[in-house]
Amino acid sequence: MADKPTSGEILGVPYNFERPSIGRMLSSYWQPGEGMLVEKPFGVGYTLNLANWRSWIVVLVAGGLLWQQEQGSTDGDEDRADEPVEVIVDDTDG
Repeated sequence: MADKPTSGEILGVPYNFERPSIGRMLSSYWQPGEGMLVEKPFGVGYTLNLANWRSWIVVLVAGGLLWQQEQGSTDGDEDRADEPVEVIVDDTDG
């Protein structure tokens, strides 16, 4: 049986299943001079390049949206717990 390649591209999407090392992980996420997206150090697809300022905007926006969602879900649950619920049962056989 032939050995399968552990890294490459399928339909333009990169993959890498080599055992990750700390050095390779750090160098993958910090690539000055590259675009906002870089190949993942392990797995399939792309990840954010933290050396690019646009990536930090994406991280901040995602964090802000997550924070806003968490704040909204805790505030909404308290208000709904005190509201009465009306249940109507229609028992007619038409």
